[in-house]
Amino acid sequence: MAALAAAVLAVSAGGSSRRITVPPGFRVETFARGLSQPTAMAYGPDGRIYVTQTGGTLVSITRGTRTPRVLVRGLRVPLGLAWRGADLFVSESGRLERLTLRGGRLVARRTIVERLPYGLHQQDNVVLGPNGRLFWGSGSTCDACPQRDARSATVLSLRPDGSDLRVRARGLRNAYGLAFQPKTGRLYATVNGQDELDRPDDPEPAEMLVVVRQGAFFGWPRCWPNARTLRLSGSCRGVTKPAAYLEPHSSADGLAFYTGQTFPRAYRGDVFVAEWGQYLSERFGRRVVRVELRPDGFGRRVTSFASGFAHPLALLVDRRGGLLVADWGPGIVYRIQASGAP
Repeated sequence: MAALAAAVLAVSAGGSSRRITVPPGFRVETFARGLSQPTAMAYGPDGRIYVTQTGGTLVSITRGTRTPRVLVRGLRVPLGLAWRGADLFVSESGRLERLTLRGGRLVARRTIVERLPYGLHQQDNVVLGPNGRLFWGSGSTCDACPQRDARSATVLSLRPDGSDLRVRARGLRNAYGLAFQPKTGRLYATVNGQDELDRPDDPEPAEMLVVVRQGAFFGWPRCWPNARTLRLSGSCRGVTKPAAYLEPHSSADGLAFYTGQTFPRAYRGDVFVAEWGQYLSERFGRRVVRVELRPDGFGRRVTSFASGFAHPLALLVDRRGGLLVADWGPGIVYRIQASGAP
């Protein structure tokens, strides 16, 4: 992945600064600050952006926010949220809650699914599908071992009332980020691979971006994406190939399709992925990568788009066409926009 040529200095909430690097023709600014470990973002029906935080709170922000407004407390490590009308679905450790908010106030709260398996990983991002069903990742309880519950290491699907829970795809150690591709309706997911394969001279496996289809099996724990060969390794009979191979141990997390109109035309329809980047080289920093997709849904090329974050986790395209990046550690939401755009 090539290094980027342009750098913009973004000031953090505490007065210190991070050097966020973006391509020529783009700029970066601080959109909101004062958050506490933001994990996911989504637009609400009122035009505000709602954000879940690791400590169990739901807050709302707008451009220029310095002190986010706390709306809900007592969530259990919320990692995903999705709106359907006035109802907000929040994915948490072992459960899925439905919150009803009106005028920014909580008026009803109900757990619609509970007692889901979790351990090393838990239930992750949740999205509303074109068919009206909810989809969300359910991580494995361990690094690489058999699972006692068939709902572990999967992508799950259910109706908004909590009924008809189904396994959509299996063999996904930790399917963290989910997003539907506009026009095609394909469901994409980022997947974090196992740790035990890693060696100092040969870091493995790659993280991956996959297209989640009904009944697909993605290989965990017996098959994995090889970062060196960009092929599957292990016992891989019947395993669905990934759409793209990502940096090993980068913890590929939030993803967002670019749906705006202000980035250069070449970026439209691309998908961006936040890499938490525990093992990424210092040359790149923790970053957001751009995955260019072919018409068949597979990746044409993966390149570094923006780097220098502390812990980029959640992504969202705002209504002016900018890309929002929630930096988990400092609690800042950065905004990347094409130069000259609002």
